[in-house]
Amino acid sequence: MFSRKVISNTHRVGLLRKMINQKGLVRIIEAHNGLSALIAMEASAKRGKYSVKFDGIWESSLTDSASKGLPDIEIVGFDSRFDTINQILEVTSKPVIVDVDTGGDLNHFGHLVRKLERAGVSMVVVEDKIHPKRNSFATSQQRLEDPEIFSRKIAKGVSVRGDRDFMIIARIESLIVNNGMEDAIKRAHMFLKAGADGIMIHSKSESPEEILEFSRRYHKLPKEVIRNKILVCIPTTYNTIKASELAENGFHVVIYANHLLRAAYKAMLEVCEEILKNDRTSEVERKCIQIDQLFKIVGMSEIIADDNRENSKIKGNSQDK
Repeated sequence: MFSRKVISNTHRVGLLRKMINQKGLVRIIEAHNGLSALIAMEASAKRGKYSVKFDGIWESSLTDSASKGLPDIEIVGFDSRFDTINQILEVTSKPVIVDVDTGGDLNHFGHLVRKLERAGVSMVVVEDKIHPKRNSFATSQQRLEDPEIFSRKIAKGVSVRGDRDFMIIARIESLIVNNGMEDAIKRAHMFLKAGADGIMIHSKSESPEEILEFSRRYHKLPKEVIRNKILVCIPTTYNTIKASELAENGFHVVIYANHLLRAAYKAMLEVCEEILKNDRTSEVERKCIQIDQLFKIVGMSEIIADDNRENSKIKGNSQDK
């Protein structure tokens, strides 16, 4: 069975900041339910002499909405989102970052911060768009929030959190809506002064140069403004750049934001088509894990072993009589 180390909510909150301080860069992968969170928790690969794993989990509004068959326009209520978040927290011990979209109005955002901190989330990312937002990769109209209003939202979240290690990150969409680098840097400066623990700069360019330019400009902001602040990116479209290169260019958190769901969709569609084509399932077995493997992942194997031990005791007692 995949390991399920018990961890307290209060201890989990501070894990991400500690990791960033120790490692400089952390790699985060998306999960959209308990099973994908278990995979994210345990996935590893050899790189040279070392084994590497993901450092934490991203709970994404896009993949949460899509896994429910709905568009990413803040149509999924937060109670439903919170159910997914709890699934992930329940079966993992790594830090969790939650994408809270626009966070609602000032008071809604304050409520979310308190609720997610109590749950054991380490970081929230709130984007500077007007509710209801449209996904950043959509071609429909994108509307940014007034930076003064958004700064007050950030300040509200900072004022209500109980643990300074619970991080509030301002996601800047200036490059998404083609407002330019100056607007992005201006917003970053304002949001950091409002108390944000860091900035996520988002881009849909296929080249990393845009976000690298932002990083260069960002690191020229006054030292007192960016001291101890976190810089975050999501290299979905500019996917040829390595995490190590992003670290060299001043980033602290790299999020692979939607790949597990996209991979699962493709695999499930192929299996459906092959079953229909062949009128049976034998051809798709090579694409599927075995039932006993699935049992191990979700803990069913332990239950079966416990049942067998219990049955043996009952059988032994009855024979003694």
